[in-house]
Amino acid sequence: MNRPVLGIICCTRTVGVEPAQAVMNRYVSAAMRHADCAALLVPALPDLMTAEEVIDRLDGVLLTGSPSNLQPSLYGEGQVGDPPFDPGRDAMMAALVRSVLARGKPLFGICRGLQEINVALGGTLTREVLDHHAPDDVPFMAMFDHRHAVSLTPGGVLAQAHGRPALTVNSVHYQGIARLGDGLAVEALAPDGMVEAVSARIGNAPVLAVQWHPEWTADTDADAATFFHILGHALRGQHSESTP
Repeated sequence: MNRPVLGIICCTRTVGVEPAQAVMNRYVSAAMRHADCAALLVPALPDLMTAEEVIDRLDGVLLTGSPSNLQPSLYGEGQVGDPPFDPGRDAMMAALVRSVLARGKPLFGICRGLQEINVALGGTLTREVLDHHAPDDVPFMAMFDHRHAVSLTPGGVLAQAHGRPALTVNSVHYQGIARLGDGLAVEALAPDGMVEAVSARIGNAPVLAVQWHPEWTADTDADAATFFHILGHALRGQHSESTP
């Protein structure tokens, strides 16, 4: 049988001197390997294509992390924030969220993806985030060694999937959730009260997003791989106790 097809959103990045549509391999390979799915990359080029043109060819959508931040105007603030911004991704993300939820298909997010889902559902973000990122002067690889504990919501998707009340996760973010989006439930909290994961079932659409980066260690850490196992079940319509 054919495997389900996961749509993975692209970012607008500069490669050499040219703009490019890009997704880091770690997101794509972790999803394909541990969710056991095929994948198609969705360009952040809303002037050239719409989400509606491709959504029926996808079984679900993954919104990845990115160096860029959501434009603050999208969640009710003035044009103040920390660049870089990616307006093309912002627009394509909003359209994908509308389309995938309208069709009852799975929507999953990692880092920026969690923030995008929250904002798309009417929530807000804060830049008052302490101790959730390694010092600025560490090498890139070392950023993902910065870790902290999260408590899992009893009876939640992650608590059931992991079979215990807490995890230790990597933490690589300068922004986080301020006001929770409509319909979202908290799945995990950091010791300082920062929301670290959310879930929902909106219509028939299962939603799950985490602020940490499970793709970074999915090949070597069973806890990280679990996020993608849940995604794989959701793509197949297997809404068991381990699926939102």
